[in-house]
Amino acid sequence: MGTSTTTLPGGTWTLGDLAVTRFGYGAMQLAGPGVMGPPADRDGALAVLREVADLGITHIDTADAYGPVITNELIRAALHPYPQGLVIATKVGAVRDAQGGWPVARRPEDVRKAVHDNLDHLGLDVLDLVNLRVGDVAGRREEPIAEAFETLAELQQHGLIRHLGMSNATPAQIAEAQSIAPIVCVQNHYNLAHREDDELIDRLAEQGIAYVPYFPLGGFTPLQSATLEAVAARLGAAPMGVALAWLLQRSPNILLIPGTSSVAHLRENIAGAGLTLSPDDLAELDTIGR
Repeated sequence: MGTSTTTLPGGTWTLGDLAVTRFGYGAMQLAGPGVMGPPADRDGALAVLREVADLGITHIDTADAYGPVITNELIRAALHPYPQGLVIATKVGAVRDAQGGWPVARRPEDVRKAVHDNLDHLGLDVLDLVNLRVGDVAGRREEPIAEAFETLAELQQHGLIRHLGMSNATPAQIAEAQSIAPIVCVQNHYNLAHREDDELIDRLAEQGIAYVPYFPLGGFTPLQSATLEAVAARLGAAPMGVALAWLLQRSPNILLIPGTSSVAHLRENIAGAGLTLSPDDLAELDTIGR
């Protein structure tokens, strides 16, 4: 039996018409090293996914490029038929090559293939949420996104996708997407040390659009890490937990998708995200990204 979602930190948010727990789960780490190939411990990976569902988490983030295909097949093996209320978000716009690279794949035929592949590998007739990932592994890049996003909007109109989002996107690209079809979320790199999207987060919150940060501990300098570790030590918590708690308190439209391949670490992340940070804690943490 799943834990009530009210016991998870942050409560819930509504993606379009889909209510999800603000504490979600990112499946990328379930694949092998470099997000390539199967996990060393397949049973352990399945156990993590079942624990996610048992704890009442209702937002899982994945992509067919993870593995490739591995994480989607693990999600299907562990959880299909899916629990009522579970929302699976996936991404299109990049594939994998034999060297483990992430080549861009955003031509209309690439987008259509990716959507159908995700449907097949997850065992679904409709995808809850598809994010169009733009830019590349080096980061965001100003470039037109209309052709790819129009293809997703067409697939949505055909009933294959419920909701659309953007990933690794600039404010201009988000506005371009919104001129084509409504979006319910933006998934970008953001954390205590990487605050480029502060203004964007607030603007999206005013529009009722979720912001889903990835790399909650990515891009820290040693000095910034030392500040985070000092606050965490004072609170008797792990740095990752403090970073997650700060994100939940940063804005009500922020949804967390921390990844892990360990049941124990999953539970640690939930406990950490549930920390209540004092004004003094927040002020000290705020110096990291300034």
